[in-house]
Amino acid sequence: MGYTIAEKILMAHSGKSSIKPGEFIEAEVDLALGNDITAPIAIEEFKKSGSAKVFDRFKVVLVPDHFAPAKDQRSANQCKVLADFAAEQKIKNYFEVGCMGIEHVLLPELGLVMPGDLVIGADSHTCTYGALGCYSTGIGSTDLARAYIDGKIWLKVPQSVKFIFKGKPNKWVTGKDLILYTIGQIGVDGAIYKVMEFAGPVIKDLSMDDRLAMSNMAIEAGGRAGLIEPDETTKKFIAGFKRKGKFYNSDEDAVYEKTYEWDVSKLEPQVACPHLPSNVKPVSQLKEIKLDQVVIGSCTNGRISDLRIAARILKNKKIKSGLKLIVIPATQKIYLQCVKEGLAEVFVKAGGVFSTPTCGPCLGGHMGILTDGEVALATTNRNFIGRMGSPKSFVYLSNPAVAAASSVTGKITHPAKI
Repeated sequence: MGYTIAEKILMAHSGKSSIKPGEFIEAEVDLALGNDITAPIAIEEFKKSGSAKVFDRFKVVLVPDHFAPAKDQRSANQCKVLADFAAEQKIKNYFEVGCMGIEHVLLPELGLVMPGDLVIGADSHTCTYGALGCYSTGIGSTDLARAYIDGKIWLKVPQSVKFIFKGKPNKWVTGKDLILYTIGQIGVDGAIYKVMEFAGPVIKDLSMDDRLAMSNMAIEAGGRAGLIEPDETTKKFIAGFKRKGKFYNSDEDAVYEKTYEWDVSKLEPQVACPHLPSNVKPVSQLKEIKLDQVVIGSCTNGRISDLRIAARILKNKKIKSGLKLIVIPATQKIYLQCVKEGLAEVFVKAGGVFSTPTCGPCLGGHMGILTDGEVALATTNRNFIGRMGSPKSFVYLSNPAVAAASSVTGKITHPAKI
């Protein structure tokens, strides 16, 4: 019997010669990630254990990004816990305001995650790195504390579900649309504790940015991980880094719980409607939805390619009067690239706000909280009740092109209409 990519990675990191879904394993991790919300709890538990040093100061990553720059005293305290721990443990990969970014964009950008790695993070969107062909998954803060101690974690081997995409996508259809469509088809519980493996000619042709956007939202269908087989695109992405990882592929006789196959040639840009990422409709069906705010950014769509698309649409245009446009590059490197290419100027001249990197509005933290009755369209990954502020607000999710076009008209709009 053959093995999937996920099973091969887990087998390699647990030292086992065979593996099967449902089996519990103890595995060695390549990277243990925490942020300003989750890491303070892990640090507290680590200290309670009596441990003096983390297992490897080069394999612990701390990124204050959710409420940073600190929005209030409490968030400042959370960030200080990370700063103090990083100094105490001499942790190399600690990224403070000014050199930080949204964690799930920052780590691939810096080459900290590689194909074949086992990466854990106390954040549900740690599944993002599966786009590189590594097994990355979200865990709890106490599991993170254990990993700090000895670099290991207990995991249950998940079953894998394969998603094959065929056809020629239309101009404005991106990785974000493919994953929204997928979640719309299987539901938010369609892949609970499963590995989602994305494959087929459409995936093969996707840029790394689009792949990262897809893997990022695997958790929105309940997935433990969202993997894509590493290939030439992966090689090009990691070419400048010293570490190269290990490329795994799924065997032809690998066993999947289920396989889905879709031709996406006629697919429109997709929009997730309130209040679930699975409540998905084609953009053309939502043209009468009026908006109060548009957010372009996040760990899903805050990369340079996303912002280039948005700027292309917004250049020499003005956003709808009364609407708030917030643009958030995901890292400082992307921020500087936006300035260099004139994208920041495009956003500001259009009437938008161009922010320092932060998760901010995505989780209702700061930099764009919604009040009662307000309607937002965001390139983020969740639109649960109260996700971006008031429980009486409404959040729609889309790709950056739809978001930019909609900020001009003031209502959800297909980018081809601008």
